[in-house]
Amino acid sequence: MFQEYDVIVVGAGHAGCEAAAAAANMGSKVLLVTMNMQTVAQMSCNPAMGGIAKGQIVREIDALGGYSGIISDKSMIQFRMLNKSKGPGMWSPRTQNDRMLFASTWREMLEQTPNVDFWQDMVSSLIVSRGTVKGIVTGMGQHIYAKTVVLTNGTFLNGVIHIGEKQFGGGRIGEKGATGLTEQLTSLGFESARLKTGTPPRVDGRSLDYTKMEVQEGDEEIVGFSFLPGEKLKPSQQRCCWISYTSPEVHDILKTGFEKSPMYQGRIQGSGPRYCPSIEDKISRFAERERHQLFVEPEGWNTVEIYVNGFSTSLPEDVQFKALRLVAGFENCKFFRPGYAIEYDYFPPTQLKFSLETKLIEGLFFAGQINGTTGYEEAACQGLMAGINAHRHSHGLLPVVLKRNEAYIGVLIDDLINKGTDEPYRMFTSRAEYRTLLRQDNADFRLTGLGYEIGLASGKRLDNMLQKKRNVEKIIKILGDLSIEPDTAKMYLDENRSANISERVRAIKLLLRPEINLKDMIEAIPALKEEIGEYNSLEIEQAEIQIKYEVYIDKERELVKKMSGLEDLHIPDVFNYDKIQALSNEARQKLSKIKPTTLGQASRISGVNPSDIQILMVYMGR
Repeated sequence: MFQEYDVIVVGAGHAGCEAAAAAANMGSKVLLVTMNMQTVAQMSCNPAMGGIAKGQIVREIDALGGYSGIISDKSMIQFRMLNKSKGPGMWSPRTQNDRMLFASTWREMLEQTPNVDFWQDMVSSLIVSRGTVKGIVTGMGQHIYAKTVVLTNGTFLNGVIHIGEKQFGGGRIGEKGATGLTEQLTSLGFESARLKTGTPPRVDGRSLDYTKMEVQEGDEEIVGFSFLPGEKLKPSQQRCCWISYTSPEVHDILKTGFEKSPMYQGRIQGSGPRYCPSIEDKISRFAERERHQLFVEPEGWNTVEIYVNGFSTSLPEDVQFKALRLVAGFENCKFFRPGYAIEYDYFPPTQLKFSLETKLIEGLFFAGQINGTTGYEEAACQGLMAGINAHRHSHGLLPVVLKRNEAYIGVLIDDLINKGTDEPYRMFTSRAEYRTLLRQDNADFRLTGLGYEIGLASGKRLDNMLQKKRNVEKIIKILGDLSIEPDTAKMYLDENRSANISERVRAIKLLLRPEINLKDMIEAIPALKEEIGEYNSLEIEQAEIQIKYEVYIDKERELVKKMSGLEDLHIPDVFNYDKIQALSNEARQKLSKIKPTTLGQASRISGVNPSDIQILMVYMGR
């Protein structure tokens, strides 16, 4: 009934979809197994993609040849570039999406991807022989064989849903959990633990009074995520979001439900997300705050359903309802469904190689929430890398590993494997020490060449990137060559409260002034408009960033060079840390457990000090 596959992907969430698409587009025969074909690429929580640091990840996925950016652009109902008041290393694109359109577009693109087959069933166990994965066994008893297996089980592994004092099994509201896999993996020697996440109530938008809320409109310029040219939403077509706030009265009502809260009564053992806490956690941890912000987000073009971002909760339904009706604009709100918490199994990611292949079982890869992360974007990028490396493993090729100075994806995977996590891991710009290099605007410059080289990014992508690079270089050269006369620049400089010039000045020198921006300068100075006006806004912006931030970019490149020395010092596969008594006890334990492949990796393991690295260098003859 089934052929033997190169790659079987278990789970069709964001990680599973990217894994299946990547492996198939690179030439592998792929089977995508999901418990429900109607929930492929479901946005289980908020209907949005990107955001701070997450937007950089989506652009990196797109630059490599993944699908998330394209699908986000096709299903967007609003676009915003966050942090524009800060430096470009902090700019982060975000889309509000049509939940149903996002999922249907993902499924459509997967169905149009050659080499992807589908099967609806639960995976109850793996077929493992002599330390190598050989395939899967489904709930209906089918044995399906493959060279590699990618597990992307999300919140479904022994998932338990909590609403007040009620609890029941499930991986998502209305969907059953997955059983059997955790027990088999632990019997094979894997360490597992529990994590918790949550979601807010969904309400009927027709029952809200938006006049009592702050309107939040989209940007006037829609950049989107994908570097491929394509039709994007027009600014005037965007849907609005709104902002409202809790109050002391809301908090008082919520507190009445604490005695029935599964979190406070100890029925939830798993750690919740530190940076996206439940509303009850917020009012408990930040008792001094009289209000908390709520984002009121539409779920799509053709639905009245509203997502109440910031009101994640597992309190009893009646408490949720009474409290939310005290929020401005929600006085007459009607629920579609209450918020809930979900507890699930994960496997601490220190058990993985940098390829996301497990250390214990050859050919078995983990991606997404099974590794302790939270968020669609974090899951999707892991799925992409697991799919790439499962394909390469199936065909006898070396894995692709992104470094911390190459991508936010590299930072995320490096963090997970070296530091592990005992709470849901979320990406932030602060986690990346080279964030001036890892900007969202240059993800194509950084990664599209690699994507093309490994057979994932198309030739069209590569040509677009190379043309953009040539155009940016031309703009920079024109600005370096073109001189601006004092009379020509006077009106523009006066308008921007910038000092006048008394002699001819190169345009590039004027642009270095913090109050001057290139787009306005082109419009104000005819010679610049004539020379540069034909280039598109993204190329102009890219040239300006490279000019204005050249000093900072060069400093980070120098830092990368200094640190790369340690990355080139490889630690032998067989290395007995227990024999090195000069190492601290903690360093010996961590190094023995994680087994770093280079001194650079060893230096990033929590608990390993610089003195420990020096001792290792001595023992390695360095």
